[in-house]
Amino acid sequence: MDEYININKKPKIGLLFGFTTLFFLIGGLFLAYRQFSISKEVNERPRPILAERTNLSIVVSANGTAEPEKVVNVSPKTVGLLKELLVDEGDYIKKDQIIAKMDDSNLQGQWLEVRGKLAQAEANLRKLIAGNRPQEIAQAQAKLQALEANLKKLIAGNRPQDIAQVKAKLDSAKALFNKAQEELNRNQILFDEGAISEQTLKEKKAIRDSAEATVVELQESLSLVKEGTRQEEINQARADVKSQEQILELLKAGNRQEDIDKARAEVVSARGSLQSIKTQINDTVIKAPFDGVVAFKYAEPGAFVAPTTSGSSVSSATSSSILSMISKSRVVANVSENNITKIRIGQDVIIEADAIRGKEFRGRVSQIATQATVEQNVTSFKVKVALIGTASQELKAGMNVSAKFQVGNLTDVLTVPTVAVTRQNNVTGVFVVSPNELPKFVPITVGATVNNLTEVKSGLDGTEHILVNTPFQTPPKSGFSWQNLLGGSNDQRPRGGPPQRGRPPQEDGPPQGDEPPQGDEPPQGGPP
Repeated sequence: MDEYININKKPKIGLLFGFTTLFFLIGGLFLAYRQFSISKEVNERPRPILAERTNLSIVVSANGTAEPEKVVNVSPKTVGLLKELLVDEGDYIKKDQIIAKMDDSNLQGQWLEVRGKLAQAEANLRKLIAGNRPQEIAQAQAKLQALEANLKKLIAGNRPQDIAQVKAKLDSAKALFNKAQEELNRNQILFDEGAISEQTLKEKKAIRDSAEATVVELQESLSLVKEGTRQEEINQARADVKSQEQILELLKAGNRQEDIDKARAEVVSARGSLQSIKTQINDTVIKAPFDGVVAFKYAEPGAFVAPTTSGSSVSSATSSSILSMISKSRVVANVSENNITKIRIGQDVIIEADAIRGKEFRGRVSQIATQATVEQNVTSFKVKVALIGTASQELKAGMNVSAKFQVGNLTDVLTVPTVAVTRQNNVTGVFVVSPNELPKFVPITVGATVNNLTEVKSGLDGTEHILVNTPFQTPPKSGFSWQNLLGGSNDQRPRGGPPQRGRPPQEDGPPQGDEPPQGDEPPQGGPP
């Protein structure tokens, strides 16, 4: 029975021994792995660095968008038909480049008409300035002499010879009348006898009537000649002479200055009308107002376009604009009211676009808003930045950008990494390490923070070595403990003496002492 019990116990003892061996093996492997991880973590922790002097560029950051400097809807000055469109959407165009032509057929006829009126007015002005020709003066003088001679004749009356001449003509006319009467009487007898025709009789009668009328006319003339010239005729002749004398005087004196001035004014008016037509014709040629890009096209050739400041949404038969132009881009940043006083005209700006990663653009402040804008209870000022180089073409309108305004420079200032700055008991400071000593919290006065560096105004002299990470615990003297194995270590004290200037201290041996620093409480939180 005892042998049976011993035989049954042997397998249980072997199984227990196997589990025990496996447990210690797994525990040893775990402790070795833990110690290896701790050693690796300690070696990879940042080492103390030296506070150093450097130059800092002070920047103010702000978000914004890229937008065109100018946006213009190009329209004709007058309503008309679009004849030609010489550009397309996306085309880069220069200032004064011809981009479209309107129909000007109705203006060409007006231009010819006004040009003819101008030529007529200029000819009249030249005539007035040149004065009257000698031939015109001589002709007027001859006419005056004829009028004077007629007046003298009227005043002198008719001579006896004139009366006798008229009387002689009257006697001759009577003789012809008597002869014609006798011839008519003879032909009347022949007609009654049927020897001649009625037509022949009528002809003889017409000759007699004509001779009779001549006699009557000469009788009246003889009567007038005998009576002499009437006073009314003399007065009229005198008036004609006076009028011709005035005409001759005017011709000799030349044109009045008033007439010349009037003619000159007519020339100026005609030239103005011609210039107005020329301007209207020139306005049918549409030119680009500035260098830029065609953003939208609203009309096609043949469309009826009216002048306006707003463009149509699509091309159509009738449109309010021909096209829309945008100029080069600029950046409009929203700067907070706390930083706006630091911004100045002409300051350099570094710009980064969300859509163009890894590339910086340059610009300068061109305009600062005088009135703030409030959005979602945030007060900011709009600052416009003129872009330099190709940035105005690469940054498209509407892109979101971040702007860094270079507001100043700090020269030869003492700096430490921003992550090294911490607070204890509401006091700002850093942890300084010395040879064979525990890290010591040193209060400092900080200034500007730029990127990952913070200015130290007081508290350090530049020879100290600063811990980048805050020391929370101190390992024991042996350098090995269950705490190290299970919880890790944060030791960053220099080992083996003080580090060289500008270089981190070298680790020559295990840390000494296992007591926590006296008089200093563990830091509350990380860097500000």
